[in-house]
Amino acid sequence: MAIWSRTKLAMPTRDTALPGRPQRMQVPAAHHVVGTPLAPPFPDGLERALFGLGCFWGAERKFWTTPGVYSTAVGYAGGVTPNPTYEEVCGGRTGHAEVVLAVFDPTAAAYETLLRVFWESHDPTQGMRQGNDVGTQYRSLIGVYSPGQRRLAEASRDAYQRALAAAGLDRITTEIVDAPEFYYAEAYHQQYLAKNPGGYCGLGGTGVACPTGLGEVAARR
Repeated sequence: MAIWSRTKLAMPTRDTALPGRPQRMQVPAAHHVVGTPLAPPFPDGLERALFGLGCFWGAERKFWTTPGVYSTAVGYAGGVTPNPTYEEVCGGRTGHAEVVLAVFDPTAAAYETLLRVFWESHDPTQGMRQGNDVGTQYRSLIGVYSPGQRRLAEASRDAYQRALAAAGLDRITTEIVDAPEFYYAEAYHQQYLAKNPGGYCGLGGTGVACPTGLGEVAARR
C-alpha cells in the first residue's frame, strides 16, 4: 500500500510520463443534459473556465446546474501525456488532473460565481487527494484563460484562505496556472451522473462559505 501511495502521489517528469498519442478523443457532438455543443466552436461572447476539484463526475454536475453555464465537459489537464486515457491518468504516470471545462455566458454568470461553486464543492486543502480518492489526478486546480481570471482566482483563494483559517482548517493547496491544454475524456465520462443517476460522487466541501465581493477585491489590486 505504501509503494502504491507514493506512486500515486508523485508527479511524473517528462522522462517518466507515458508517451500518449496524437489522436484526440472522440466525444459526442451535444451535451447529454442541455443539448449544447460539447466541443468548439462555441458562440461568440462566451468564455471558458477550467477547474479540477476531485472526481470529475460529480464536479461536472456542479457546473452544468449553475445558471449561465452554456456547456460543460470533463477531461484531463495539467500534466505531460498528450491525449491520455482514463486508465493512464488513474495510473499516475500522466501528471494530469481530472478537470471540468465550463463554457459560460459572462452576462448571465460571473466568473466569481463559478469560483464560488469551485471552492465550496470540495476541500482545497488536501493536496493530491479528495477524501478517499487518492492520486495526482484528484488535486485541486484552476486553469485561467486571461489576466482578469487570474486576478479573480487569486483574490478568491486569498479570501477563502482567511475564511478557512478562521474555521481552523489547513492551508489551500490549489494550483492556479495559465490554462493548460484540455484533453477531452472518453464519451462515457461526459455527463456521467446524468446517464448514471446512482453513480459515484465523492465530492465533499469544507462547509465553509466562500466570501462574496471577490470582484471588488480583485479590482483594487
